[in-house]
Amino acid sequence: MPMPAQEIEQMIQAAIPDAQVQITDLAGDGDHYAARVVSESFRGVSRVERTRRVYAALGGRMGGELHALQLTTDVPAGVE
Repeated sequence: MPMPAQEIEQMIQAAIPDAQVQITDLAGDGDHYAARVVSESFRGVSRVERTRRVYAALGGRMGGELHALQLTTDVPAGVE
C-alpha cells in the first residue's frame, strides 16, 4: 500500500521539529518520492548522518511502504 506524502512529511517533522519539508511524488504512484529537508540541526553534520536522521524518522518504512525516496538535505540559507 502506498504511503501518502503528507504522512512522510509529518513523520520527518515529528523527528526533526525545525525541518522544512517538501515532498514531490515523482511517478504519481505514491511509491516514488523526492524529499527536500532543510533544518538548522543539520549544520555541521555530514550528508551521511543527515540521511540517517531522515531515514530514522521514517521508522523503517523505507523499502516497504515507501519504495523509493530521492533525498536532499540542507541547512537554511543566509545563516552564517
